Amino acid sequence: MTIADEITFRSDVTVELVRASASDADVVFAARVSTAGEQSLDDIDADPEKSSGLVNYLMRDRHGSPFEHNSMTFFVRAPIFVWREHMRHRIASYNEESGRYRQLEPVFYVPDRQRPLLQVGKAGAYEFLPGTEDQYDLVDHEVRESCSAAYASYQRMLDAGVAREVARMVLPVTIYSSAYVTLNARSLMNFLSLRRKVEGSHFPSFPQREIEMVAERYEEEWSRLMPITHAAFIKNGRVAP
Repeated sequence: MTIADEITFRSDVTVELVRASASDADVVFAARVSTAGEQSLDDIDADPEKSSGLVNYLMRDRHGSPFEHNSMTFFVRAPIFVWREHMRHRIASYNEESGRYRQLEPVFYVPDRQRPLLQVGKAGAYEFLPGTEDQYDLVDHEVRESCSAAYASYQRMLDAGVAREVARMVLPVTIYSSAYVTLNARSLMNFLSLRRKVEGSHFPSFPQREIEMVAERYEEEWSRLMPITHAAFIKNGRVAP
């Protein structure tokens, strides 16, 4: 089997919720300590449906700290260029696989034909449009060729006894890496407000499509865990409190 036969090309990301301690009730009891003190302990298991107005008020007036008393941990597998954007959000705890300690698997990202290719407009207000068939063919061919050549170089260096941390230098940012990401609802709302383009958002955002794919999966899981908080986020223009 040749190196080319071993290489996998994907056009998606993996986002799995592996652990969570997060509910709308967490927002309620955290908020009520400001007026009820120790009596707020009575609200730890209270029905959050009865406090949806309070959650909306906190979101609307941007009282953010009550949204921090919860936790979600995701396992994410995405191209390295996505991680470089993701980790600019200093709102989460990260543990990523290391190319120093393990041989990286030959899995690379290649855009599919639904991914816009053309960038039109000025900085800060780009519009992305579909490419032509020839452009899609070119992107697909060049990505596959360059990734295959890079991984072959990587493998030759490893076979020659070169350290993994040196051999990995030839690998492109299209290679996939995996990490655990742990964050709370307030942090997640900050991420979603910037990394999803959604009609009705008070502040428009123009995310790269690949990181938006991660954001979409985060939001899907979060909306299931904290539906009242998520609804308030939507109602108030997707502005992080």
